[in-house]
Amino acid sequence: MGQSQRSCTPPPHPPLVSERDFVAAQAVRAARPTADGTTRTYLLTGLVLCGVCERRMEAHWVHGRAGYRCRHGQTSSQRRALPRVKNVYVREDQLLAALAEQQGQPDHPSTLAAELRQHDMKIVVSATGWTLASHPEPQYTTTADTLF
Repeated sequence: MGQSQRSCTPPPHPPLVSERDFVAAQAVRAARPTADGTTRTYLLTGLVLCGVCERRMEAHWVHGRAGYRCRHGQTSSQRRALPRVKNVYVREDQLLAALAEQQGQPDHPSTLAAELRQHDMKIVVSATGWTLASHPEPQYTTTADTLF
């Protein structure tokens, strides 16, 4: 998908790997041991998209919890473009709880993540909330006050 990680319609060339293989490789990378020997698990790796720039949100660990963030392609080696767009953050536990409640599966977050993958669903997150989408049409929405 290149540096921007945006999807093109139609794709400019045939994909080198399938979406399923890409997500599986990301999951393996995300589950590697940390410096202290623990393994951090991100259930929604590859499923959370930024509603601002449409990139996949990157998994990160902060304050002892899994979360997802998008810096809209910004790195410390580049100057920020003006106007500056705020980063988008969401905690995985809050997102999973809201999704599980909505889907009627409050005790099974890993099952919920597997079902999202099976049905090619994505979670599109913005500063004002999230949408569960089966590309291209969103199916469910909620407000940010339930997540942040």
